[in-house]
Amino acid sequence: MMSRSLPIAGRASPGRPIDSSLDLEEEIGRLKKEKNAVILAHYYQDDEVQDVADFIGDSLQLAQAAETTTADVICFAGVHFMAETAKILNPQRIVVVPDMEAGCSLASGAPAEKVAAWKARYPGSVLVSYINCSAAVKAISDYIVTSSNAEKIVSSIPTETTILFAPDKNLGGYLNKKLGRTMHLWPGTCIVHDTFSERKIVGLKERHPGALLLAHPECDDVILRMADYVGSTTGILNFATKSDKREFIVATEPGILHSMKKASPDKEFIPAPPEANCACNECPHMKKNTIEKVYLSLRDLEPRLEMDPALMTAALVPIERMLALSK
Repeated sequence: MMSRSLPIAGRASPGRPIDSSLDLEEEIGRLKKEKNAVILAHYYQDDEVQDVADFIGDSLQLAQAAETTTADVICFAGVHFMAETAKILNPQRIVVVPDMEAGCSLASGAPAEKVAAWKARYPGSVLVSYINCSAAVKAISDYIVTSSNAEKIVSSIPTETTILFAPDKNLGGYLNKKLGRTMHLWPGTCIVHDTFSERKIVGLKERHPGALLLAHPECDDVILRMADYVGSTTGILNFATKSDKREFIVATEPGILHSMKKASPDKEFIPAPPEANCACNECPHMKKNTIEKVYLSLRDLEPRLEMDPALMTAALVPIERMLALSK
């Protein structure tokens, strides 16, 4: 039984507090049935949020799940740009976000007006935007990609085409190296994936000589060069599940370790450490969502995401192109 009482940090009470005697898992299940709601959660959410979700996935999988849902209400336990994608794909459905302040350093570091000005300096170019961007950036993009499909989509663009890649320079640089492209890169990085320590990972590998290093392509190039496998969040999970190795150092947000341990309870997963003595390898935005806030968002259908219809229409074009190219 999971009993909670307010106050809840980062979330003002909507007026009616949470009854401390409630079993929140049970109540969330009841509310999902009552309101025909579905919970979509990213792998980087806290364990207890993942455990009440109907679908857990990476950005591509969550977009695909949002595209096909028949629910009346989507509770999106992730960050703001992910919920925007769900709303763009479901303009008539209610989309609630447990904490509307759950943002993204990549998205906030690429304001649409500055990205548009950058694109204007390269007439005839195409803008490929990583899904970790605002709806306004998606609306001016030619292609949207995730770490799962970026290689496939970039490869489909003719080699003579000038490509601008935003907002993650590490993912863009990884693709340039792997595909032999010369994309122009927006100078943005993820505050989590850019913090892993080469020095500490070397120490971990010395203490665990049989461990493989699995890294997300948002990591700095120095980490990617050390990695035994580079891939998306789902790619990392699948690789570890299929591997006959028993130990893995995981260079991505450690929320994924919950699903990795579920899939392979007999294996050891070691979170890659940040350089500083902090929890900087945890996404502070993802962690704004809690099981209490999931419950409140379903109970009250707030905070509710509303978007400008014209913006959604414009952003839908490259999102649908991405989904089609991902099949």
